[in-house]
Amino acid sequence: MDSGAWTGGAVETAEPAFAVARTPAGRGPDTVLETAALTKVYRMGQVRVHALRGVDLRLAAGEFLVLLGPSGSGKSTLLNILGGLDTPTEGRVFYRGRELTHASEAELTRYRRHHVGFVFQFYNLIPSLTARENVALVTDIARAPYDPSEVLELVGLGDRLDHFPAQLSGGEQQRVAIARAVAKRPDVLLCDEPTGALDFQTGKMVLEALARVNREIGTTTAIITHNIPIAAIADRVVTLADGRIVQETRPLAKASVESLRW
Repeated sequence: MDSGAWTGGAVETAEPAFAVARTPAGRGPDTVLETAALTKVYRMGQVRVHALRGVDLRLAAGEFLVLLGPSGSGKSTLLNILGGLDTPTEGRVFYRGRELTHASEAELTRYRRHHVGFVFQFYNLIPSLTARENVALVTDIARAPYDPSEVLELVGLGDRLDHFPAQLSGGEQQRVAIARAVAKRPDVLLCDEPTGALDFQTGKMVLEALARVNREIGTTTAIITHNIPIAAIADRVVTLADGRIVQETRPLAKASVESLRW
């Protein structure tokens, strides 16, 4: 695929696949995800573990957000709640003005299926399926998906369509996972340490694939990492510690992925 703009078609924005209360007036129309006073407490025997402590966050349409913080700071918990994989103990969560906080399991399942793409540290590919077939697992159940071959070309794997996972490098497998997440046309792409299991050069290739998805398709993207240099490619950087947002910055100019060093 050449370096020109994405030609896979315009992203369709559908109404959320659930019916819940709308957020209070005054929120910007470009806000995709929002949390208000978000708190999450886990019980481990007699011990209460506070994973999140009153987090307020907005994620704008088309934004490339990096969430920084050490292990145990609450990054993954926050991402899981935003993605409908977990629910808060207190506080509220909104997707495009509709509240997710008290959504049923069936409503959260529809939300995840139609509106959220996930990329994790480990690729979770089916070993007996080719790259194209792994992506097609998602497109077969999506409402208006991209063609698997198109999104694999977008992430630089146009010549690996019929390769099995065992025939692909770790970075190539992660890019298949990105293509699979993007293929259903999600509003939001949530990535939990997508370069965590990769070496430096391979990690940069994965980051370039994520940046291109955000740049050319406009998919709102949030990446969790403890790797501080990655923050340079973000539109906005949010740092968490001890379950709280402790810093929020906007780089004066976004760096290119190629310029990153760590």
